[in-house]
Amino acid sequence: MSCSEYIPSHRSSRIKTPALILFMFILSTSLFSQDNTDLTVPTTEPGYKCRAEIINGDTVPVIDLPDMYVYTEYVFKNKRHYEQWTRVKYNVKKVYPYAILAAAKLKEYDVILAKMPNEKMKKAYLRVCEKDLKHEFEDELKDLSINQGRVLMKLIDRETGKTTYEIVKQMRGGFEACMWQAVARIFGNNMKDDYDANVEDIMIERAIKIVESGQF
Repeated sequence: MSCSEYIPSHRSSRIKTPALILFMFILSTSLFSQDNTDLTVPTTEPGYKCRAEIINGDTVPVIDLPDMYVYTEYVFKNKRHYEQWTRVKYNVKKVYPYAILAAAKLKEYDVILAKMPNEKMKKAYLRVCEKDLKHEFEDELKDLSINQGRVLMKLIDRETGKTTYEIVKQMRGGFEACMWQAVARIFGNNMKDDYDANVEDIMIERAIKIVESGQF
């Protein structure tokens, strides 16, 4: 058995543009839809299909655009503070896709595990999943720096609500979770750390918003 990938969707905001409305009316003398539905402009050339809303009795095209994160630049205390922010942005951009994919797979695992009748089948399934993950990501993840590994652990907790310690314990048992926690502590990391977007991990959270909006 294998585990399928999940591609997360992205939220978008709506914008109504008078110029676009004028353009649509130039192409067509009338818009046939009079309810909240898709509409297609009749034309001999390839058309553009979009959603519509009824506003004061008129059908208005509605176009979805990506979110844009608006932020102010940091006032850096010193050069070291600036360098820290630069590293955080770089590390988040590098490991964030792995965190998103890990969260999707873990949610998929949880759904499947909940349907299995006994622990023996669950353990067998988790072994297969672990092999799949190693085959797909081991070569890439083993090249991460210690700091990038720490950021990845934080982001996995952010996306799943589970620390990496809890995940390893679920998949491999308490003994191996304790063993890997000891290894992490040697390198200054802690698999039991929770994600704190408001205080400890505020730089990571800010970097995520910039990366998600495509501004970095």
